[in-house]
Formats: sequence, structure tokens, C-alpha cells
Amino acid sequence: MEAFELVPPGITPPLDPGFRPPALANRAFRKGVASSGAGVPLAIGLERNNGEVSRYDTMVFPDGHPRAAANLFYAERLVKTLLWQRGAWKVFVGGPRSVGEHIRSVYSRSGARGFDNAFMGDDVYEKDFTVVPCAAGDVPPANERSRPLGGHLNGCRIGFDLGASDRKVSAVIDGRAVFSEEVIWEPRKHSDPEYHYREILAGLKAAAAKMPRVDAIGGSSAGIIVDNRPMVASLFRGVPKERYHHIRGIFLRIRDEMKVPLEVINDGDVTALAGAMSLEDGAVLGVALGSSEAGGYVNREGRINPWLNELAFMPVDYQPGAPVDEWSGDKGTGVLYFSQQCVFRLAPKAGVGLPSGVTDAEKLKAAQKALESGHEGAADIWRTIGCYLGYSVAHYADFYDAKHVLILGRCTSGRGGELIIEEAGRVLRGEFPELAGVNIQLPDEKSRRVGQSIAAASLPALKR
Repeated sequence: MEAFELVPPGITPPLDPGFRPPALANRAFRKGVASSGAGVPLAIGLERNNGEVSRYDTMVFPDGHPRAAANLFYAERLVKTLLWQRGAWKVFVGGPRSVGEHIRSVYSRSGARGFDNAFMGDDVYEKDFTVVPCAAGDVPPANERSRPLGGHLNGCRIGFDLGASDRKVSAVIDGRAVFSEEVIWEPRKHSDPEYHYREILAGLKAAAAKMPRVDAIGGSSAGIIVDNRPMVASLFRGVPKERYHHIRGIFLRIRDEMKVPLEVINDGDVTALAGAMSLEDGAVLGVALGSSEAGGYVNREGRINPWLNELAFMPVDYQPGAPVDEWSGDKGTGVLYFSQQCVFRLAPKAGVGLPSGVTDAEKLKAAQKALESGHEGAADIWRTIGCYLGYSVAHYADFYDAKHVLILGRCTSGRGGELIIEEAGRVLRGEFPELAGVNIQLPDEKSRRVGQSIAAASLPALKR
């Protein structure tokens, strides 16, 4: 029985010669299936709330084929990717029975992906996570409902952004910010839901005082937001589980207090929306390289899909010795490739010493200082991240229709951002010429800071 083939990259990351990109391996697998002439359908259906279903169709080897064993790795990584891109509490695996049973076992509560089972089932969708092996024809058809959120600039609006270290708020009148405030806070240290409610409300009222009235409120927050409810968010991880239901209703409570339309979405989606508004175009994938990897997406029609876009948990490296994420227990996922954690992981290989006993922000600044001072090893850190990004953009292209990839976050500051874009572009031109037209860029001044606030403020439509 033949195992899944890992393909070495044509352009090797300077500090990670073992890197094995999913884009190359998946393409090789699909080519092998096609050339065999024996391929059979594999359909993955992902059911979320309100009967919404995402569907992904591909081909695999049939049971009994000499290469059928390769199906299992391919399908498991595919399900992992789709799960964190689109979200689901029920996964239909339509195809060879061995594939469906493998996914059901691996994604059981006691399986290797038990974290994903509990996270999607208990925390995000509040249902028992379920895998349904079936025939490809029995997978439900796609039932996606993208929303025309954002781009509404009329009236007096408040935009807010909740981050791990500060909360920002802006008063926006007809698309122009007339007041902005940034307040340092430490939400993760507070266990009382009332603290979070009072802090957010104080910011909104400060902005409201700068306008003649408030017509609507839009916000962005780190975490997974479903129907204006923060289902999981590191901001609120200090709140004990038995009191977390107060957090899930916090934005609905604020809406009732302020008595105006309110929409809150994931901060990655607001970043992508700010980029789309700045570029005056759709098909924008935003990738933020900060303490973790965050993502957001605005589709070609300028609408936001009800997906999770949790790129931090999507696999971007198939090498057996890939680093393991301490939270999910999985390896080769984006959080360790597109964040300050990646910088810290690569620094010893680059000969860059980082201070101990300081905050992560200070450690990152030390690495960036080495880069700006001309340390060649430090430059290799960011070249390696750029190489990862080029291959991962090609991988993301299998799941997102993206004309623009906007990269941002503290890891892209200074020369680092330029090196990342330069190397990612070199990978796309050299390995994926069909994607060379994808525009990878840093945000322009128009979509920075105030742009984020205006984009958040623009989320709700006013009732006529």
C-alpha cells in the first residue's frame, strides 16, 4: 500500500529545509488520481447553524486500489482545513467507506482530533459534533448565505475594535472619523463579565458624546463570533466556564442598552473589509501575523461569508517533524508559521538571541531590531516566513477565491513585511505561475487604524 507522497518545495525556506507544502502534495495527489483513471468522488459537507451547508468536492482512489491508503492522510488534512475555514458541527464524508470511517474515528472525542471535536461541538455550535460517513450522492448540496455587511457610511456611527492589549473606538459621521480613542486594557486577567461589559460600554459612550446622535454600532473582536455572540475568544478566557454565557450575550445586551442596530464580527473579517473598501474591490483575503495568525475574507461580490476563517488552525506544513501547537495538539498549523511564535521558533536557527524574562512583544522587537540593524540571520527569519506564505497562499487558493492577499500585524512591521512579500511573490512566480497575478500587499495608509474603525462602523445597514 502506497503512503501519501510529500513533495519538497522548489524554493526552500532558508531556516526550514524539511518544510513540505500542502499545495504541492495535494496537487500531486490529485494528479495521481486523475492519471490513474480510477478516481471516485469524495464530497465533504459541513453543516453549521440554521441548516447552512458548505460543500467541497474532489476525487480520490477507490477502496481496494493499490494507492487507496494515500486517501486517508489527504482526506484528514482536507477535513481539518475545511473545518477551520468554514466551521461545522456535522461533517458529511461522502465517498469510499474507509475514508468516512477514518474521519469518524480520528475526529471522535477520544481520537487524535478530539480537540476539534470539543471545540466545534461544545464551544462554537453548542451541539454534539458528528461525522456522517455516506455515499457522495448523499452529501447535502451547498446552502451558503453570504451577508452584505459593511460599506454603509451614512449617518452617525460608532466603530470599535477589541484587542488583547487595547480597545479602540471611533465616532464616524458619514464615513469620516471625528473622534478616536485607544485605551489600554487587560481583558484576559478579568474573570467578571461585568468588567468587560462596563469597559466596552464606556468606550461606546465616549464616542457617542462626540456626535449629535448614534444611528448604528459596528465592532470587531478577536475570537469566533457567531450571530453577534462571541462563542470562543481569548480576550475573555479569564471568565470561568460557568459564567461564560454572560459573555456570549454581551453584545446583544449592549445593543439593547444603546437601542440601535449593532453588528460585531471577527477582527480578521473587518480587516479584509477595510482592505476591500480601500481597494474598492472584492475577493480580499486578510492574513494578520500577530500573537497568532488571524484571517478574514470578503468575497468577489463584496460580501462576508458566515465562515470562521480561523487560519491559525489550518495545516500549512505536512512534514512529519512539523512543530506542534500546544493548544490543539496538532502539528504544522498556521499559528506556528505566521505569528510571533514563528519568529521565536526560528530565531535560534538564525543565530538571533532573544532576551528572557520579558514580554513577547519585547522579544519580537528585539528580533526586529536585529533585522533592521542588518543581521543576515534575522533576515532569514522573515525570508522563511515569506516562503511559507507563498506556498500557503497557493494552498489557500484551493479554498478561497482571492485576487488580493492583505498581510498585516506586528510581525510585518518595518523591513520584515517587505521581505515577506518579496519572498512570497518569488514563490508564486516560480512554482505557481497561474497565481502570479494574486496581489500580496501590506495595507495602505487608507486601510490602517482609522480605516479599520470606519470599516467596523460601516457594518450595520440603517433601516429605511
